[in-house]
Parts: sequence; C-alpha cells; structure tokens
Amino acid sequence: MNRRPYLAALVARRVPVFYGWVVLGALCCTGFARQGPAVATFSIFVEPLSHQFGWSRTALSGAASLGGILAAIAAPLIGTLLDRRGARVVLCSAVLTTGTALLLLSLTPSLLVFYLLFCLARMNWAAPFDLGLYGALNNWFVRQRTRASGIATLAQQLGLVAMPLVAEVAIVERGWRAGWLALGVVTLVVGFLPSWLFVVRRPEDLGLLPDGRSAPTGAASPADPIALPEPRFSRREALATPAFWLLLLFAMLVYPVQAGVSLHQAPFLIERGIAPTIAATIVSAFSAASAVATVACGFLPRGVPIRYGLAATGAVLTLGVVLMLGVHTAAQGFVAAAMFGFGIGMILTFLPVAWADYFGRAHYGAIRGIALPAQVVAQAAGPLLSGILHDLTGNYVWSLRCFAVLAALSLLAALAARQPAPLVAAER
Repeated sequence: MNRRPYLAALVARRVPVFYGWVVLGALCCTGFARQGPAVATFSIFVEPLSHQFGWSRTALSGAASLGGILAAIAAPLIGTLLDRRGARVVLCSAVLTTGTALLLLSLTPSLLVFYLLFCLARMNWAAPFDLGLYGALNNWFVRQRTRASGIATLAQQLGLVAMPLVAEVAIVERGWRAGWLALGVVTLVVGFLPSWLFVVRRPEDLGLLPDGRSAPTGAASPADPIALPEPRFSRREALATPAFWLLLLFAMLVYPVQAGVSLHQAPFLIERGIAPTIAATIVSAFSAASAVATVACGFLPRGVPIRYGLAATGAVLTLGVVLMLGVHTAAQGFVAAAMFGFGIGMILTFLPVAWADYFGRAHYGAIRGIALPAQVVAQAAGPLLSGILHDLTGNYVWSLRCFAVLAALSLLAALAARQPAPLVAAER
C-alpha cells in the first residue's frame, strides 16, 4: 500500500527541484527540534536542579543513561517499523512525545517523576529521532548522501546551539521550570508540522529515484565509486561482515566520549572558575563548532573511503579532550570546546553515511535497529561514568582521561572498518 501525505504528492508535482530537498528541509526542522533532551541542553539544568533538590551528579547522569538503555530496548522494534511504514510516523510520534514530556518536566516534584519524564524524552532522542531522520535521508539520497547528511546534521547542531540558550534565558528570567516549558514549546512548534506534511518514505513512492535521477544508473567504471550498484544487504547478511562489527565498535568508543563530555561540560567549566553565563556560551560555541564541521564534512569527495573520515573524527576528539584537561580560563574553554565540538559534528555526519554506504538503504532501519542498542548503551555509560568519577574524586580529571583513551582507540577501529564487498546474486 502506498502511504504518503496528499500534500507531499501535490508539492512533488509542482516544485521545480527534486522533492528530496523538500524532505530534507522538513528533516532539518525536526532535527532542530530534537535537541531539547540532548545532553548539552540538559547540562544547563544540572546546577539549578542540584541546588533545588540536592540531587547528586550521579543521580542526574543516571537519567540520561537510563533513557539511553530504554532506547536500546526500543531500537530494534523502531527500526523494523521504519522500514515498513517510513520515517513520517516515527518522527511525528517522537516529536509529540518529546514535546509533551519536556512541558511536563516543568512540574517536576521529585526525582522519580523527573526520571519518568526525562527518560522518555531521552529515549526518543536516542532512538526514534536518530533512526527516522537518517533513515529518511538515506532513502532519498545516495550520490549526494554526504552533502545531505551534512545539511541535516547542521540543522541539528543549530538546534544544539539554540536550545541551551533558550533554556538559559528562560532559567535566568523565570527559573528552571520555565526552561523546560520553553524547550517543550519550541520542540512542538518547530518539529511536528514539517514532518507530518512533507516527509515521504522513499522517492519510489512518488515515482522518483534517489538524488533526482531520471533513470537508473547505467554501467559504471570501477574508478567511479559513486555510480557503482548500491549495496543491498539484509540484516542477517550485514551481521556476517567484519565491517558491521567494526563500525559498531567505533560507535561504542566515540559515543561515551560524546555524551560524557557534553553533559558535564557546563558544570566542569564552572568548577574551573568560569561564570555560569560564560559556561553556557561556551556550550553553545561547542555546538557552533559542530555545525561548522557538518558543513565541512559535506564537501568530502564521495570517492574518499568514509573510514578515513571516521578515523579523522577519532583524532579530533582525542585532541579536544586533551585540550579540555588544560582548561583554566574562558579562552581555553572556547578553544577546547571548539575542537571537541568539531569532532562531534564529524561523528554525526560521517557515521550515518557509513552505515548506508556499506549496507544500502533497503534494510537500513533493521540494520541500524540492531546496531543502535549497543551504541546508545555505550552513550548512556559516558555521563554515568563521568558522574561517578566526579563524585569519587571531586573533579572531572579522571573521566576526561578515560575519554581521551577511548577516542584514540576509535581511530584504530575506523581504519580497520573497510567497506564490505557487494553480494552477488549467487550469494543471496
């Protein structure tokens, strides 16, 4: 059965450009709105919630970690739903659930209620949004996948710049409860309608082809990797390749670093003697550097193996964490945050492209749905590790050292993750 919004079909017939760019615009709005429960945004609430309720850093970190574990449980089911029904249903449900949870967080009376609501929002951030955004994007773009991924990730990073500032302004003016209200409103207003009206499962549903091609790609030369037949691995076939496990290992090494540093960067900067308002600005600068990285990554030639981009990501993250260990002034904080943020932008752009390039788009949801649980559990472990080590030692030095080691190891995993050979008919 052909499932698509009527308005999308109408727009596709009338717009003078490939309809995939319209879909990408809708995904950018939803990706921007996704960032309410992001760890960088949540970091703005760590100090006021600790002051109001006396909650420890470990208790607050546990909410982000538990939300990731719930996402790990839900991801395989969501991946299968994505392949069957498309991204529109997944994304619209995620926006409505997340926006409502953020609004209700303004009424938080206890740690239990906070956990129930924030874990729900964080679960949506880690699984439905990730699978839906990049599942739709990878269906609509193949030859231009890196550029489209860079644009979509840029929109998310702009959201990561804006959401902490929205929260900080609301907290300064009206308190932390107003901060959650502001985030919930922005999520619902920006995120829902574009996906509901314009996102379509795949170009073939509108009689189109990826990238706006008017006919299937013809014979290709070995020197033109963009024009080679697109891989079409099933979930079982992907699991049998070394590339699947090496990409998963890379994700499990970098995502604890991403989440562990992001969540605790504001309190870390404050502990180093930086004023809270300046710390919030540095958090936004970190996100701005991520946005710059997504633009730069979008221009990576498609002929360059994506594993080299992933390896460069590991190197940049390692340098960013090492620089963060030496932060004692606001200027040093901006430099370290910019370097680390650039590495985060590289992760968010390159890794979804790698999964789609290596295994194709036909079963992207099912394959990512299997890989995502391990990734989000690893991501959930980062904030918890950072919080526990802080509570044990009284500072973030040991957690940052651990993250530097993980980032360095990810470089080796990336270099080993070679693209699997396409399956021939006899193997299928």
